[in-house]
Amino acid sequence: MKNSEKRNVKYWILYFALPVILLIIWESADLAGCLKPYTMPAPIAVVKTAIEYIQNGKLPVNIAVSFGRVTLGFILALIGGFLIGIGAAIFKSIEIFTDFVIQILRPIPPIAWIPLAILWFGIGLESKVFIIFLGAFFPIFINTFDGIKNIDGKYFELARVYEVPKLKLITKIVIPGALPQIMTGIRLGLGNAWVCVVAAEMIGATSGVGYMLADGRSLSRPDVVILGMLIVGIIGKIMDDLILKFRDKIITWNK
Repeated sequence: MKNSEKRNVKYWILYFALPVILLIIWESADLAGCLKPYTMPAPIAVVKTAIEYIQNGKLPVNIAVSFGRVTLGFILALIGGFLIGIGAAIFKSIEIFTDFVIQILRPIPPIAWIPLAILWFGIGLESKVFIIFLGAFFPIFINTFDGIKNIDGKYFELARVYEVPKLKLITKIVIPGALPQIMTGIRLGLGNAWVCVVAAEMIGATSGVGYMLADGRSLSRPDVVILGMLIVGIIGKIMDDLILKFRDKIITWNK
């Protein structure tokens, strides 16, 4: 279903049914005495922790720190993946030049780079941005490259016949034609960026949502851990929804 389609009451009831059911099961398990507070807290305990962390400023600060890191790393990955993807798709020489290294690096999980990133950059901003960049770059690059390669070759033939300048070819044919797949890459890249920053912060950081998760584990506070997990999921969901809305606004011919 398109985001632009009208969503009625039945849709929203169905949409929130599963979360409500899971919350009821969670609360029922606590009331029945099936949960141990030191391993699985009650829902109300998580709510109280959320209020505590909002009041003392820890939650908004950690969210802001993680979001700032993601924004910087994602923007760098977006620029790099987009430009190199276009270059490799249009110019055969760039594709050959970059193919071997990209295909070797692409299967390596970004998390596997964390030890090296810490050795190279320490536990500061640079190491987090590096990991985020790696997580977001490859989905953006691959989808940009494939999106352009899947454009009907007749458009390029016409452009050659009419001697369309390269810049106009890229802005009028290449980017619009590949835009749906490019947006898919951006969506995947942003999701990966958020996952990567949390993973990097859990291993080497003194702030951020990932650090909050690691801190909760070290303090044996599952309420903090679950709160952190919920924050990761909620923010990831919000970012994905924003990307989908943006995609629907700019890709009007695909509806």
